[in-house]
Amino acid sequence: MSLEGLTEEELKALLAESGALEEGHFELSSGRHSPAYVQCALLLERPARARRVGRALARLLASLRPRSIVAPAMGGLLIGHEVAAGLDVPFRFTERRQGQMELRRGFRLEPGERVAIVEDVVTTGRSTRETAAVVEEAGGQVVAVGAIINRAGSDNPFDVPFFALVDLDLPTWTAGDCPLCADPEGAGQAVKPGSRPGS
Repeated sequence: MSLEGLTEEELKALLAESGALEEGHFELSSGRHSPAYVQCALLLERPARARRVGRALARLLASLRPRSIVAPAMGGLLIGHEVAAGLDVPFRFTERRQGQMELRRGFRLEPGERVAIVEDVVTTGRSTRETAAVVEEAGGQVVAVGAIINRAGSDNPFDVPFFALVDLDLPTWTAGDCPLCADPEGAGQAVKPGSRPGS
């Protein structure tokens, strides 16, 4: 599928080229274990690459006419900003304080403001749902979710339209069911590479 200048194959090549797709034994921010981890910060560390990916995702979200982009920190910050630039709309972000997602730093939403939530990777969708709740509490209307990568295992884990540039079918397990943990000669203890506090 063409993404108006960025095909899925090209995006996968960019992930490989940037070293963003890592293999090993990882504990994701959700607590689940996986043999692969996508570190989108590496994909987005080059501004030209980030701009290209952001514009591709902005094109997918444009039909929903969002008036702003809100992204959960930390993972959504870079891509959220680039998508907002592609749509020429304001960018805001939520962040955790004492474990609760909040809209801080003076950010405000207009009553009924159409908001698209943008993430780097969607796995369980927890951060996205928490951000959606914050947006709605602030008076906004969540009209779509966008992500670089969908690894949720379903086409749309949300109750609004969901757009991802690529689907990656990467297995995850609970810690108790993880075959990597059970293998004494396997990948060793799970590494926690995520950006969520405590991870």
